[in-house]
Order: sequence, then structure tokens, then C-alpha cells
Amino acid sequence: MGGPMNVHDDVRRRAESARRAASALAAAEGTVRTRILDEVGRLLADRHVRSSILSANAADVDAAREAEARGELSPALVARLELSPAKLDGLADGVRTLASMEDPIGRVDVRRKLDEGLVLERETVPLGVLGVVFESRPDAVVQIGTLCLRSGNAVLLKGGREARRTNEVLVEMLRRAVAAAGIPEDVVVHLPDREAFAALLDLHDLVDLVVARGSSAFVAKVRASTRIPVVGHAAGLCHIVLHPPAAPEMAADVVEDAKCGYPAACNAVETLLWIPGTEDALAAVVARLQRRGVTLRGCAATRALHPDLEAATDADWDLEYGDLVLSIRRVEDLDAALAHVATHGSSHTEAIVTDDRAAADRFLRQVDAAGVFHNASTRFADGYRYGLGAEVGISTGKLHARGPVGIEGLLSRRYRLRGQGHVASAYGPGKRAFLHEDLPVDFE
Repeated sequence: MGGPMNVHDDVRRRAESARRAASALAAAEGTVRTRILDEVGRLLADRHVRSSILSANAADVDAAREAEARGELSPALVARLELSPAKLDGLADGVRTLASMEDPIGRVDVRRKLDEGLVLERETVPLGVLGVVFESRPDAVVQIGTLCLRSGNAVLLKGGREARRTNEVLVEMLRRAVAAAGIPEDVVVHLPDREAFAALLDLHDLVDLVVARGSSAFVAKVRASTRIPVVGHAAGLCHIVLHPPAAPEMAADVVEDAKCGYPAACNAVETLLWIPGTEDALAAVVARLQRRGVTLRGCAATRALHPDLEAATDADWDLEYGDLVLSIRRVEDLDAALAHVATHGSSHTEAIVTDDRAAADRFLRQVDAAGVFHNASTRFADGYRYGLGAEVGISTGKLHARGPVGIEGLLSRRYRLRGQGHVASAYGPGKRAFLHEDLPVDFE
């Protein structure tokens, strides 16, 4: 795309086009947005489209494995890159869930009579234009793109260079579905490289929200580089705590799923904490994970019980492995477990396995994280599993959204006021009083 000025001008032109397309998408009937999603689902099931996606992905994976052999890419990054027919089926299922949802735009959640003939309403509206940057996982293109389409937003997508071929094919598929419904296809735009995304960060007059998915350092860098609000999907250093009494079989099932289901995922468990009295549950977990080939790193107290484990260091408590590796540490009690999670956790997802309801309730109440679970795998922290259809990311912050960011996180609210010539100066002390009467939201 030429020199820096040309890149900036080109990205501005794309963002302007995306903004116009977003207006058209938001103004369309909800049935149009549903039709787009139905078409995406159909394309994901089409034999020729699937073949082109998987072929592009195979080329990306081959190149990534060569880069991994040269030490340029981590195994976790390569693991996130690969698509399969089963993953495409899962994506199609998520798209169908989105398509079946009630249209979220224009939904009234407050209707209030301020006075006779003066009614205030609050309704949902799209944010406008999003810029989203993510690494490796090309399935994020479909998840993010369809969420934006369902919620009436335009999106400029920048994926990792290791997934460039796959991302291009998937973006083109989304644009094809959009165009088939008569909406400008620039409602979905692919940004080719870092330089283009850097230029987007300057466009605070055109872009309403940036979603940054990556390491904590990367998200911090994005936030420091723009005046646009940023939602960060960063580290996922998740814990599971074994608190007595903990059923051994349940503990093994939960930890196995959380570690082995998809080790590269941000919702995979990285550290297991155990409290004295859960030695049987710990033994069941260790045996199960060793059969699955998981590398276990234990503190001195853990290795006293299981001497065949590798020795953990202080650095292990702060590592997001993204691989079949788990650190294990004994903590004296629930207070110590809470302190460890507060010190080393990433505010993503934390879980406790116990039959002690009071201890579980305290854990759920006191842990400061986007997701807190009792007797359930951390892998449930996912927009699809929550019934959101998909997610643009899992926000570990508290503004503007927290946890899996689905449709609700891509909407704003605005107020509509219908009057009959009312003037504000007629109200106040010694004047006309407001009624402030709440009406049913379906009232007409």
C-alpha cells in the first residue's frame, strides 16, 4: 500500500466506507440482518466454500509449523491456528444461534411518562464502527464478524499474519453474505497488516470501539496508542481450587476438562491450588492428568506427596502456559487460596471444587474475576456456551463490558422523547410537576 501517508489515507477511506455501510445495516429491518446470518451459515456448510477455507488454513498451518521449528512462533499460537471440519460445524452452529435470536436493535427497556403526552423511551442502538485486532485464531473472524452483523455494527478486522490466508477467505465469505442481502459489503473490512491497524488507531472520529485480543502487554500498548475506547481480551491465567470436602472423581473430571479440552484457550486452567484435606482429590487429578500426558509442576508440599512431579518455581504461578502443563500448589486454607488468586490471577475465570456450600459461596462472592464457578470447568467461560451465540472477546476489565462480550456488549442506549409541544421551562418549583410514571415497555 505504499508509504505511511498512503496507508493512513487508505485506512481512513476504508473506515469512512465502513461507517456509511454501518448506517445502512443499522437502518435495515431486522429480517435483513437475519438473512445475512442465514447466508453465512449456509456458506459455512457449502462444500466448495469449506474446501477453500480448509485449503487456505492448511497453507497457513504449514507455514506456521515451519516458523515454529525456527523458534519464531509458540506451539500455543500454532495450536490456535488450525481449523477443522468440526470447528467449522461449531462456527455454523454459533451463527445459527445468532440468527435465531430476537433482533437486538430498537429494543425498548425503559418507557416513562414524564407528563401527559410526554413519554420518554430508552432503546438499544449499535455502537457504530469497531476495530478488532486478534492473533492466530481465524475462527474469531466468523465469531466477531457475525456478532457485529447481528448487532448492526461495521467492523475492521486485523488478524495475525500467521492466519492471513484463512482470514482473507473468511472475510470474503462474510462480505459475500452481506452483499447478497443488499447491504454495502464494506460493513466488514479486512486490514492486512500492523501498519494498517496502527493507522486505524488514529481514527477516533470514525471508529467507536477497539477490541484488542492478545497478551496483557499488547493490550496495554494498544490502549496507550489511541484515544478510542478499548476493550481488552488479555491473559487468561485461570485457577481451580480444591477445598475439602472435594469428591475425587469430580475433581479429576473438572480439572481434566479445564486443562486438556483445549490447552491453548484463554479459559484453560493453568494453576491448581489444593487445601489440606483434599489429598485424595489431588491424587485423582494427578493420576488422570499424567495419563493424558500433562506436565505437572508442583510446590515442595505437593512433591512430598507426588515426588515424580517436576519442581515448580515462583515464576510458574504467573505463567499462562497455553499447553499441556499445569502448576500445582498447596495453600493452607481458603484465605490463602483467595490471596493467591488475587495476586497471580488475571481476573478472567476462577473455579472452586468442593461440597462445602459455605466455602463455595464465599469464593464466588470474594473473587474479583469476570467468571467465578463452583464445581464446573473454567472452559465454560465462552460466549457460545453462555448462549450468546459467540463473542468478540472475553473482557477482564469492568468497563464497558466484562466477561464474554456478546451482542449486549456491542450495543449502546439512546433516549427518545415524544411530546406535544412541551417546554422544559414549564416545570420546576412552583410550576408544573413531573409524573415520572413507569409504563410497560410494550405499552403503545
